[in-house]
Amino acid sequence: MVIVSQATTKKIHHLEAKKHGNVCSVLNYDGTIAYEDFISATEDFDLKYCIGTGGYGSVYEAKLPDGKTFALKKLHRFEAEQPTFDQSFKNEVQVLTNLRHKNIVNLYGFCLHNKCNFLVYEYMDKGSLFCALSDGELAVEVDWMKRVNIIKGVAHALAYMHHDCSPPIVHRDISTNNILLNSEMEGFVADFGAARLLDPDSSNQTVIVGTLGYIAPELAYNMTVTEKCDVYSFGVVALETIGGQHPRDLLSSLTYSNSHGTTLKNILDKRLPYPTDRLIEKEIMCVYNVAVACTRTDPKCRPTMRKVSQELSCRGCYLGDLPTLS
Repeated sequence: MVIVSQATTKKIHHLEAKKHGNVCSVLNYDGTIAYEDFISATEDFDLKYCIGTGGYGSVYEAKLPDGKTFALKKLHRFEAEQPTFDQSFKNEVQVLTNLRHKNIVNLYGFCLHNKCNFLVYEYMDKGSLFCALSDGELAVEVDWMKRVNIIKGVAHALAYMHHDCSPPIVHRDISTNNILLNSEMEGFVADFGAARLLDPDSSNQTVIVGTLGYIAPELAYNMTVTEKCDVYSFGVVALETIGGQHPRDLLSSLTYSNSHGTTLKNILDKRLPYPTDRLIEKEIMCVYNVAVACTRTDPKCRPTMRKVSQELSCRGCYLGDLPTLS
C-alpha cells in the first residue's frame, strides 16, 4: 500500500495497514493510514455507503471506530486502469496537497492499494450546493445570508488559487455540484480532478472539460484555459445560488440586454421570502451585479477573482458600470 499525506507530499511510504489508528493524527504527521478501517467502515465500498457519483469516481461515507467520519472518493477498478482517470487522481492529489484555504475542502491523504485507489477528505454534512438547492426543504434552510456567504467563500477560494498560488491554479470545473456544504452551511470548493497549473511559458491549450452549462464560451473556439474560465463558471454558480436554479434563460438574456429592465424579484429564488432587510437586499444586489460581470462573453471584460473577492467583501458595493437592480 502506498500512502501520501499533506505532510509528506514529496515522499512515498510503503507501509502495512494500521488497525484502528487515530486517522487525523496519522495522516497529518507520518503519512500512514488505517486502510483496513476504511474498508471495514464501508463494508468494502458497499453501495449503501455511496453518497455521490461524479465523473472521476464515487464518494462514500466512512465512519470509523473512533467516531470520526470521512468522505472517500474512490476510482472504480475499470476507471483506475484508464490513463485519463489515473491522471485525474494524481492531479487532484498534487493540487490539493499544496492548497491551504478555509474554503477549500481538506484532503487528508490518499491510498493506492491493488488498484483500489481512493482519496480521503473531510466529511461535509450537507452535501453539495446543487443538492441543497434542488431539495425544497433544504433550500429554505439555506437563507439569503447563508447563500451570500457561500458565494463569498467560493470567491475567496478562487482568488487564492488564481493570485496567491505559484503557479496559478485553475479549477476548470466550478459548478454547484462541486461546492460542498458543512453542517454550518459554509461553502467549500471540491473536486480538483480537472484542475490545472498554469504554465507562464506555455499556451495552456486544453481539451474542453467541465460541467455543461458552466463552461466559459471561449473554450469552444480557442481551447485555451485561463483564470477567466473559472470567473465565468463562478458567475453562473452565483446566479444559480441566489436564483435557486441554473440561470439558463437569464444568461441568454444578459448576452443581449445586459440586464436592463431586470428586477431583483424576478431573479431571486421564490422559495424564500423577499429580503426585507435593506442591508441583505444590497448584499444580494451586489452578488447579482458581480455575477453579471463575471459572465460577460468576452473574457477580457470579466473581472479577476481578486477583484470579485474584494467587491464582495464591501457591503453594498457594485462592480464596474453595470446597471443596478430596482
